[in-house]
This record gives sequence, C-alpha cells and structure tokens, in this order.
Amino acid sequence: MKTNIDGKTKLLGLFADPCTHSNSPLIHNKSFQILGINMVYLAFQVNETNIKEAIDALKTLQMVGANLSMPNKRIAIPYLDRLSPEAELIGAVNTIVNDDGILTGYITDGIGYVKSLEEEGINIRDKKITVVGAGGAGAAICIQSALEGAREIAIFNRTLEKAQSIANKINDSTACKASPYSLKEYEALKREMMDSHIFTNATNIGMGRFENESLIEDDDFFREDLVVVDIIYNPRKTKMLEMAEKKGCKIINGMGMLIHQAAEAFRLWTGENMPIEYIKDIFNKEDIKG
Repeated sequence: MKTNIDGKTKLLGLFADPCTHSNSPLIHNKSFQILGINMVYLAFQVNETNIKEAIDALKTLQMVGANLSMPNKRIAIPYLDRLSPEAELIGAVNTIVNDDGILTGYITDGIGYVKSLEEEGINIRDKKITVVGAGGAGAAICIQSALEGAREIAIFNRTLEKAQSIANKINDSTACKASPYSLKEYEALKREMMDSHIFTNATNIGMGRFENESLIEDDDFFREDLVVVDIIYNPRKTKMLEMAEKKGCKIINGMGMLIHQAAEAFRLWTGENMPIEYIKDIFNKEDIKG
C-alpha cells in the first residue's frame, strides 16, 4: 500500500524528546493507509525549549492534532485551551485534538492500560492493584483504574510526594481507596503485592540502559495467582517479567497498552476505529521491534 500525499492531506505528529525510536508513526500511518484516510503522522523533536512553538504550530499549520510523550505530557498543559476530565484529574496530556483552532488535551494511557488487561481477560473492577511509578503513565494507570472501579490501589514511587498527590486525587474523586508509599519501603511493597490481584511496573526499570535490571529483585514477591504487568514493550519480556513467569504468574508487557492508547487517540482524531488486529500482526513480524 502506498501513502498518497496530496494537497488535501492532513498532518498529525508526535512531540517528544527523543522521538526517533517511536513506533507511533508506524502504527498511525499503517492505519491511515488500510482505512484510506488522507492523513500522515510524523515525529518531531520537541521538549521544554520549543513546546510552546510546537503547539502554536498545530493551529498555524491546521494540524489535526498531536501525541505528546516525555518530557511534554505536563509542560504542554498551559498552552492548551481545554482538558478532558481525565486529563485534568491526572494532570497530564498525551493527545491533543485541534477542533477549528481550539486545542483540547486528552490522556489515553490509562484507557490503553485497562483495555490491554481486558484483552487478556482481566477485569480490574473490585480488584486491588499495586503500581510502582507516579509519572505521567503511572498517574494515568492509577486514576483510570480507580475510575474503572478498582477497589484499592497501592502507589509506590521514589518521590513520596508524587504518590501522595495521586492518592489524594483518587481518594477525593472516586470510591477507590489509594495509599501512597516510598519505593524505599521494600517490606511494604512486598506486603501490598502479596495482597494484590495485579502488580504493575510503570517505571523505565527494565528498558534502555536499565534493561538488565529488575524493579523486583526477590522472586518471593511473586506468586502464581498474581498478574504482573510491565508497561515496557521493548524488550517484549523484561527481566522482571521473566522472573514472574518462572514463578507461574500471568505476565503482560506494554505492547497492548501501546496499541490501545494509540487506538483511542486515533478515534479522537478520525472518528474511526483503528484496525487493531492488523497493527498487532505488523508488530508480530520478526522485522518489527517493539
């Protein structure tokens, strides 16, 4: 299939630093092609030094919208016109929709997480969850899980204040009980994991320069009936997931979350459903890395 670019082609993009590693252009452009949508998606190197100019360009160039990744999910908010209720509650944005010059920020990470679990037959309603990481993705996972009916969430983070902030929002706005902890409280982490249905790593431990590291170093933290989720998708199986799998846990990597959060952004921009199975097939080919 060819990408036929003409005078009516609409532009979307990713604003991130770094941006060259991203699979978002692949996901969206392949989806546009198979559905015959006259749009193209590019990646742009954007950070705190030029985020305002990049967002201004959405209006100037009449772009359909954009995705935001690190370090832009929070710092972009002052330059937007509106926020979805979820984005306002979470305090982060990963998708912008340009509606005739009105820029609305959305967060689809949490929805992607929930849908990736549902795809594996796991419903988070009335479940207890332990999450490590209180950045943009971690906050989205915790808050969306609470909105979807999780019973209790234990939030661990290196900076306790960030975990506390998310817990306060959940406790003030939902029926879910949220408790913040410092990641230094290792015994508390083990206790909460032992009492949880789902454990999720929402940090970068296990990828890049941390690829040979595991967030959990003691395999006694894992048990057979625990679902272990790592939002990292490259590598497909992190050291932590390998440990959990050996203990009999059901393991889930971040590929499903990546695709489903993209699908939600795709729907916001186009009004169409992304061809998810087609995209999965592409990623399952040996020449496509996660």
